[in-house]
Amino acid sequence: MKESNIASCYMSPSPSAEQFIPDHCFMYLVSGSMLVYDGHKEYKISSGDYGIGRRNHLAKYTKLPDDGAFKKMFILFEQDFLKTFKDTYGFNAEKNTSTDAIIPLAKNKLVKNFMESTTPYFNEDGFMEEPFFNVKRTELLLVLLKVNPELASVLFDFTTPKKINLEEFMNRNYRFNVSIERFAYLTGRSLSAFKRDFEKIFYATPKHWLVQKRLEEAYYLIDKKGKKPSEIYLDLGFENFSHFSFAFRKLFGHPPTKLIESRNE
Repeated sequence: MKESNIASCYMSPSPSAEQFIPDHCFMYLVSGSMLVYDGHKEYKISSGDYGIGRRNHLAKYTKLPDDGAFKKMFILFEQDFLKTFKDTYGFNAEKNTSTDAIIPLAKNKLVKNFMESTTPYFNEDGFMEEPFFNVKRTELLLVLLKVNPELASVLFDFTTPKKINLEEFMNRNYRFNVSIERFAYLTGRSLSAFKRDFEKIFYATPKHWLVQKRLEEAYYLIDKKGKKPSEIYLDLGFENFSHFSFAFRKLFGHPPTKLIESRNE
């Protein structure tokens, strides 16, 4: 495979930068290594590994230090595509009971051969253009289901999230950088119902609670674990360091670097 054509490439449309998986996604790591966290488990993914990221789940990844380039391929399976595929090929899906956001798949020659066959179809910007991408992802899906027939129960589950324990979910997932609307959807609630239930449980608005919870965790990591502010702000759901530093100072009366200075005195 010519790695020069596979740098962060994907089949249209592009995957979201949000720490949320809106559509099932096949991910193949061409080179490098990374950690993926879904709120329950942490997965170590190395060059040549691949698997499925499940829709309606939270996930974020951290690239690990590596001497070579970090290159990955995403192939998205949107709901309309999967419904058409299911009707066309007549797959039956049993009830899905798995809750994992990431489904690692064992390496197989058929998948390897498919990945090698995709190289000529990507342009210099890392996109696979029409009319090729629907043909190639249909081929990939046929291969995946032949090798892993149990995936049918995941890929052809078209249900939406059901109402779940909000307190448990938020305490486990507050570090993910997603919108309040997304949190509401994942807990099986409308936005108004989510805000109402949230304030009954936490006695605070979702926005205020999320910021304070993340900052309290930051204080602990810096003060007790010796972490650097620049190392943790993204993992705690802040989009940039300036916002994190400003919010930290507003809550605690001093910048996060003050804790480091105090530890070194």
